[in-house]
Amino acid sequence: MTAVNTTLANQTPATPRLFYLEEEWLAPRFVVITALAMLASWASQQLGANATLTLAFNLISYAAGGFFGARNALVSLFKERKLDVDMLMILAALGAAVIDQWHEGALLLFLFSLSNVLQDYAIGRSRQAIKSLFKLYPETAQVRRDGKIVTLKLNDIRVGDIVLIQPAERIAVDGVVISGQSSVDESPITGESLPVDKGVGDIVYAGTLNKQGLLDIRATKSASETTLARVIQMVEEAQESQAPTERFLDRFEQAYATFIIAAVGLIIVIPPLLFDVAFASNFYRAMVLMTVASPCALVISVPASFISAIASGARMGVLLKGGAYLEELARVNAVAFDKTGTLTQGKPDVTDILPHDVDEAELLGVAASVEARSEHPIARAVVQAAQARGLPLTEVSAFEALVGRGLVATLAGARVEVGSMTHLAAITPPPAPLQAQISALEAQGKTLIGVLREGVWLGALAVADQVRPQARAVVRQLHDMGIATAMFTGDNAQVAHHIAQELGIQRVHAQLMPEDKVTVLKQLMDERGVVAMVGDGVNDAPALATASVGLAMGGAGTDVAMETADVVLMSDKLERIVDTIKLARLARRVVWQNISFSIAVIVLLIISVFVVSLPLPLGVLGHEGSTVIVVTNGLVQLLLLPELARRRAQTSA
Repeated sequence: MTAVNTTLANQTPATPRLFYLEEEWLAPRFVVITALAMLASWASQQLGANATLTLAFNLISYAAGGFFGARNALVSLFKERKLDVDMLMILAALGAAVIDQWHEGALLLFLFSLSNVLQDYAIGRSRQAIKSLFKLYPETAQVRRDGKIVTLKLNDIRVGDIVLIQPAERIAVDGVVISGQSSVDESPITGESLPVDKGVGDIVYAGTLNKQGLLDIRATKSASETTLARVIQMVEEAQESQAPTERFLDRFEQAYATFIIAAVGLIIVIPPLLFDVAFASNFYRAMVLMTVASPCALVISVPASFISAIASGARMGVLLKGGAYLEELARVNAVAFDKTGTLTQGKPDVTDILPHDVDEAELLGVAASVEARSEHPIARAVVQAAQARGLPLTEVSAFEALVGRGLVATLAGARVEVGSMTHLAAITPPPAPLQAQISALEAQGKTLIGVLREGVWLGALAVADQVRPQARAVVRQLHDMGIATAMFTGDNAQVAHHIAQELGIQRVHAQLMPEDKVTVLKQLMDERGVVAMVGDGVNDAPALATASVGLAMGGAGTDVAMETADVVLMSDKLERIVDTIKLARLARRVVWQNISFSIAVIVLLIISVFVVSLPLPLGVLGHEGSTVIVVTNGLVQLLLLPELARRRAQTSA
């Protein structure tokens, strides 16, 4: 079918220049010309006009209606050495002309070309969801260079340039905020409906929309290497890739078309030779058979559905790198999660404050004042906890970092030590009540740091990597869908089992190196079959590449995630995993709806040819109508309805 060869695949550079005629612009106009010429031919015949004039109108209707079909059939035949459904349509129309059924042949070509135009429009709606991303790029941006502000085209912006972003302006490049504060709409990249606050040090992406503030951004990538550019490239490549079902139908199309042409040839020749059958009526029936037996709807049903699903995923911030991964996701029996940065926030937070003979504010303030001089993640967590409570930090002196043990400093004339429990307990054992609290929290897998002032215990702070708020609900939803869960982590077994128990994860593998994750993953695949691996795309890269389907969390700005994973979740929303699996299962359901419907229509039409002598116009109507129906079914269920649901959710939010 025309759409299979031209809409879903790129024409190769070796194609003759004539074949580069703009189909999107010409095809609808050719449909109109076909209809007008067909009507003019009929009127000419009814009015008894010159036969040459009638023939001219017929030739015009055939030329306009069959141009793109013939072009694609010839490209397939001579360039790819394949017979396809376009060839069946063209041969059927030519056969009608041979027995002087010009009007019915013209009607065939009219409905055939009209169906292709409607089909291209429906699939184009899916593709437009991706093409619209190009509109997110501003044409120019203001850049500060050599002390001056100049307006440059995007391709002229270099890495390191300072780009000035005004309120309500699209951000032109990927970069880091060096001045200013604002909120940014990142929905084109991450699918996140709510604006995200941005300040100095935060990363921003090209194509996102600055809201009310002024931002100065240092460009970290050129225009061709931005996250948005790679999103567009990956989704376009995914739309061109083929799923196993799609590849099978492509092979089936060629064999089936060859079989139909051979069968029709036998039907044309054998009945008039062996039986008392008029050649003209038998030939007409053979042409109808060639038309209705053509598997256009069957062949287009799979790629049309997958293109709609890929576009729908992109709109919610999920990059699916091809229909093959949609098929695999629909068959997933187990999901293996990395812990740090996937099920957890990936950064420590102060969870418990255990004061001894002082209040919580004093303990936290003393610890934060010392930790403020350190860049360690735990130190930052303590400082942030103090700042969140509005506690003032006091300047320290004689600061010293003891590697693997902690920090020592002088605060208000007193020696303060902040460090590991093992180190501080060796200096002065903690009081029994405090030790009991410490032991209880350590049993939960939390990291404890103690605070001494002049050798006297002020208390301890518990620090842990916090579980994502939505993690428990995601695990429960996966279980409700019949999908088993596992957790892989390099962390110690105590922490891993505590988190797994909190979330309801069924299987835990702890203290794993990256290569160990691959080994355990293969064992899980042997047991469960199709397994998805979810990770952050950096230390999980080997496991992501090994899994049946690799899903990378937070792909925005993560190069390794984009390159390694089969599916990239551009935001850090864990619930997108469930949404993506549901989308894949819906796509599989729609594909089989379309396949079943297409086969049923073909069988019904073929039976009608022999039982009720189905006329060519009705055969064409049933054939082309079924093609438009399957394409529209995929478009509506996989793109339009999910988009309406997302808009309603955003409006209610």
